[in-house]
Amino acid sequence: MNRSLSLRGSKNRGDSGGSTNKHRFSMATLRGVRQAELSKKLYTLIKTQNHSIGAYETAAKEQAHIASQLSDWGEETGDDAISDISDKLGVLLSELAEQEEAFASNLEESRGVLKQIRNTESSVQPSRDNKAKIQDEIQKLKYKEPSSTKIPLLEQELVRAEAQSLVAEAQLTNITRQKLKEAYDIHTAAIIERAEKQILLARSARKLIDLLDDTPVVPGDEHHPFAHAEEARETLNEAERELRLWEPSWTPIGSNASGLGSSAVPQAGSGSIQNTPQGSRVGTGLDHVEEVPTPAEEITPVVA
Repeated sequence: MNRSLSLRGSKNRGDSGGSTNKHRFSMATLRGVRQAELSKKLYTLIKTQNHSIGAYETAAKEQAHIASQLSDWGEETGDDAISDISDKLGVLLSELAEQEEAFASNLEESRGVLKQIRNTESSVQPSRDNKAKIQDEIQKLKYKEPSSTKIPLLEQELVRAEAQSLVAEAQLTNITRQKLKEAYDIHTAAIIERAEKQILLARSARKLIDLLDDTPVVPGDEHHPFAHAEEARETLNEAERELRLWEPSWTPIGSNASGLGSSAVPQAGSGSIQNTPQGSRVGTGLDHVEEVPTPAEEITPVVA
């Protein structure tokens, strides 16, 4: 939890300590104009998520800056109680900012999983288009030249195209279900983690606020010296301990996709499929998921 009991001594933390926006314009931004028809809607969703994640990152940076400003203001009031409490509140608010940044990072991981579905959709589109093109050519020839010798050849080509399409569609179904489940497993677990840690920090902040004596004084009188400095310090220490000991409280989401091979279709002799709990990625520091080969690279034509 910032591993500190004070923000003072690191005055520039709020200005440079926050996250920087990782979502900038690149050539990838132009890909939407040439997305496969099948993947356009998911492409738009993923792009919108990118903007949302950027907003969380910006909020984290601003929150860290606000925490530093609160501490600086309290120090200048000349009131020992306000100075102590505002500084420690700043520490907790700064930790809330770090939790917001971690939440954005987890959303980015979830978004990366959805990209695997989008890539699969894009790779399946040519298979659909090829089959439709051959069917259209056959229908045109049957209408214009019913005795054309090209019709049997096209029909054989259609059989191969349909076999390819069957494999591609199975891959798309399998990857879509598996990765949608995985992506929103990560997403919802991140929401729970963020909420639970926010509650923990907010409760600690309320304990600090309660230590501030707001009894009115008459002109000429002064408040008694702040007598809760040790209690305020212990409140921060306790918040740090609770964060360190925090464990996920969600129910793991099972997966039956462990029997899929690299081609995203069940492999012969794979045996029984075991439930593989996910939902524990968030807060564990696990690396981002890797991209899987797209179906177009894995399709093996089957001739009937």
